[in-house]
Amino acid sequence: MNKSELITAMSANSELSKKDSQAALNSLLTIIQKRLSEGDQMPISGLGTFALSYHPAKVGRNPQTGEAITIEGANKVQFKAAKALKDALA
Repeated sequence: MNKSELITAMSANSELSKKDSQAALNSLLTIIQKRLSEGDQMPISGLGTFALSYHPAKVGRNPQTGEAITIEGANKVQFKAAKALKDALA
């Protein structure tokens, strides 16, 4: 499901227009992005928790030349599903 399909589904399952559904989704995504960029977790009750995890720099190899290269450290987004979501899928 892509973003436009999600907006259509949100509109069909609520009394919101597609425009209002798009605004709500964009607002949610902006809030999640802002909280993560501040280093906070973003728990959503019944869905799960978005959090950042730092992966430190490491040494890798260029597969074509075999030369050792440094892979930079990076923050990666993690999602941990809530118990309610896990139970609904079981």
